[in-house]
Amino acid sequence: MNFVQWLNSLDEFLYELMSWIVFFPVTMGKILRHPLQTMEYAEAQLSLAQDDQYRAAVSPPVFLILTLMVCQALELTVFGVNPVVASKHGLAALVNDNTTLLLLRLMLFGMFPLVLATRMVRKSALDLDRETLKAPFYAQCYAVAPFALMLSIGASITHLPIATAPAIGLGIVAAAFLFYGLLQVRWFAIKLEQSLAKAMLIASIGLIESIVFTFVIAALFAF
Repeated sequence: MNFVQWLNSLDEFLYELMSWIVFFPVTMGKILRHPLQTMEYAEAQLSLAQDDQYRAAVSPPVFLILTLMVCQALELTVFGVNPVVASKHGLAALVNDNTTLLLLRLMLFGMFPLVLATRMVRKSALDLDRETLKAPFYAQCYAVAPFALMLSIGASITHLPIATAPAIGLGIVAAAFLFYGLLQVRWFAIKLEQSLAKAMLIASIGLIESIVFTFVIAALFAF
């Protein structure tokens, strides 16, 4: 690669990086206002040519990563050094800086899209493979991002030195679970053409599986 090619690639990288400042809040706003439509958008964009995908939004996996970066920055501001980074016991010794902590967060919150997307494919008439899993996984990356952000905000508020902070923080955490749970029920009902009752059962099992996997992984790094 010559110098001119390097500058051109740097130009593209810089534009992509700076465009996230605009399109990250735009994408978050779309998800919060129209979550189901945004999840449908995530899936529909995959049918386009790669250069035409997600022109008006941040792509779902990148959006999830950016959201977790915001969560981590918020928690560092409130808590300082994360206990997992400070710990040197067991697998926690592998998480020794903010970069590896971000990777751990991505693995933990990435379990939700993976488990729920897998459950969607298995409940449909499709065979489970890399292609059939990709679209629902991308949709679920959009869904889990505001859930992760609300959990982070709620957890951070509970530690503020204000009398009402714990109640407010727990209220935000409860709202996060309610938002995410109801969204999953509606998504499964629409995608699988099931009643809300049946969709609630399917979504509940998927959410329980996701939470169990997440807690198991988190526990491995906590002790």
